[in-house]
Amino acid sequence: MTDDILALENQLCFAVVTAARNVVSVYRPVLEPLGLTHPQYLVMLALWERSPRALGELAGELAMEPATLSPLVKRLEAQGRVTRSRRADDERVLDISLTDDGRVLRERALEVPGRIMERVGMDAAEVTRLRDALVRFAGRTPIGIPD
Repeated sequence: MTDDILALENQLCFAVVTAARNVVSVYRPVLEPLGLTHPQYLVMLALWERSPRALGELAGELAMEPATLSPLVKRLEAQGRVTRSRRADDERVLDISLTDDGRVLRERALEVPGRIMERVGMDAAEVTRLRDALVRFAGRTPIGIPD
């Protein structure tokens, strides 16, 4: 790094944007055997924590617009991993639930974090520190995120 405060290599924004772009390429070969894209993996992670969930609630947790999330959920439904159903007491709410296949997939996904750490050359402690720093940077509270 140079001492120039405005040097591109010294910018937090550049490091974050570059890292964000690289996330998909790091995860792609690990998720392909599971039949998941990175955004679909995020949906499944949320549903493995709690299912069913309303589409709007899921979109909020994933920081996505419902219109962006809906096609992802439809593809997961076509794969037999989730179901979509309207609530009987409020048909405006679309609930997303795991299928048996979706629950079984969780067991195969248990290997993902370790494989990602191998690919990026970081151990669990380093990943935890980086994650916590990014969560703080993004202004979110790391409640519910295991160490």
